[in-house]
Parts: sequence; C-alpha cells; structure tokens
Amino acid sequence: VQLQASGGGLVQSGGSLILSCAPSGSRYRVRSMAWYRQAPGKQRELVALIDDRTNTEYVPSVKGRFTISRDNAKNTVYLRMNSLQPEDTAVYFCNTITRSLPWGQGTEVTVSS
Repeated sequence: VQLQASGGGLVQSGGSLILSCAPSGSRYRVRSMAWYRQAPGKQRELVALIDDRTNTEYVPSVKGRFTISRDNAKNTVYLRMNSLQPEDTAVYFCNTITRSLPWGQGTEVTVSS
C-alpha cells in the first residue's frame, strides 16, 4: 500500500491549505488514520488523528486551526489547515494511527511570515 499525500504548497502566514491522503494502487480502505509532520531538523510528530468512529484528536499547537476528516466514499483523509503559521512549515505525511504502513513521500507545506 502506498499512501499519497497531496495539497501542500507555499502560503503566507494566516493562510489555509487542504491536504489529501489516499492509497494508490491498492484496495486498502482508510479508517483509523493520522496526519504527521516533520519539520527540518526535527522528529516526525503526530498532528491529528481520526478513528474508525470519526472521533478526532489534535496536538495542542494545531487545535482550533486544523481539522481532520475522512470521506469513506472517496477513500480519502483530509487535513484542513487554517491560520497557518511559520512554525507549521514541515513535510506532512499520512499513515494509520499505529504507523503500520510504509511512509509515503509526504507533501511539503511552507508558511512564510
């Protein structure tokens, strides 16, 4: 299973982006999924998760600004990011909550001040 994350880009501080994540070349069904990010020189960290009952959790730094969602019909997980700040700059990845799948290439988000 290869998870494809997309939607990143360059945005000014205060701007918004919507990231998407879907499996490619597989019948894998996304259920309990999470978004992670890795900033330059830092470890990969969990940002948000959604379980199979659509309960969601967020790290404090993004709570109120980011929203994770899942579209079962499209087999896609999204991360809507509002009020982006320079400290949100990172490569964003999706994976299961338990990080059980191979990591994809991620999608790069750069927030300029």
